[in-house]
Amino acid sequence: MDMPAPLPIDLNTPYVAVDLDVLDRNLRVMAARATAQGLALRPHAKAHKCLQIARRQIDLGAVGLTVATVSEAEVFAKAGFTDLFIAYPVWASPARATRLRALAEQVSLRVGVDSAEGAQALADAVGEPGVEVLVEIDSGHHRSGVQPAAAGEVAAAAARAGLQVTGVFTFPGHGYGPCRQGQAAADEAAALDQAASALCAAGVDATVRSGGSTPTASMADPEALTEMRPGVYVFGDAQQVELGSCAWPDVALTVAATVVSGSGSRIILDAGSKVLGADQPTWATGGGRLPDHPDAHITALSEHHSTAVFPEDAPVPRRGDIVRVAPNHVCSAVNLADELVVVSGGREIDRWAVAARGANT
Repeated sequence: MDMPAPLPIDLNTPYVAVDLDVLDRNLRVMAARATAQGLALRPHAKAHKCLQIARRQIDLGAVGLTVATVSEAEVFAKAGFTDLFIAYPVWASPARATRLRALAEQVSLRVGVDSAEGAQALADAVGEPGVEVLVEIDSGHHRSGVQPAAAGEVAAAAARAGLQVTGVFTFPGHGYGPCRQGQAAADEAAALDQAASALCAAGVDATVRSGGSTPTASMADPEALTEMRPGVYVFGDAQQVELGSCAWPDVALTVAATVVSGSGSRIILDAGSKVLGADQPTWATGGGRLPDHPDAHITALSEHHSTAVFPEDAPVPRRGDIVRVAPNHVCSAVNLADELVVVSGGREIDRWAVAARGANT
């Protein structure tokens, strides 16, 4: 598989570029994978926050979108997307009540809960329009979610509060680490099975069993899941390459940066943490990678500059050269950008607004 074409050189750097051909290939591959596995695909839009990409996902068969916040849901609802899942236990405070009711009147709205108190607050907030509820369980990531055996208690409490409980969901986030994907997928399947049984024992059907992530998507168990919610697959990033979830030719989003200084095997680029994001898990080999120079590593990030180091005797870009940088975590990089420069064949063909940028409430 060939690497994406070089980026346009007649634009001010740094800028965030999306190779349309690679993007569309990634979208088709995941849609086909979900179909082959017999799973509904509900991609997580927090990765791209972009209306044009969301429309492509729906056109390829996605049943709806997953979002991270109420304000993300508002952005996509306003743009005409009609099936949205806010995939975390939303605390329906008085400040959010009006917004949640408005969303429930506009779209088919699904919301996560992981406590009886949260379910009651949600029921009080939405009133008549109603929402569909999934109980979040912890399958090993140890963030939010109840233990699988306790899912029935939460489901029963939500049903008593008047909410429509349709199943369970989880996020196998502990798959974000070297050689952890298989175990995370197995943990996810076991947890969803146990939680579904707990709902059944409580007299609640677990019609929906939702999970998945980009690192575990290829290992999703169709006997345990009914839908999956990967997000990063649309773009890929340095983390996904290092985890083996994709290869460099699959990375659709990169930051175009200019070499502004350096000496020997070390160069300085005009893209730092305010463009690339600052994410750097302990297992990552640097603060980002250069797809066209896979042996080089970003060894330091400042706000507006980054340092890349090349192996001895390797060709090193010169001052004034433009290089492609793959962020470690593409979701963070997208949220820092106002727009995505869409390219094909080395030419700019469009610009897409990051419509849900900063939609954090």
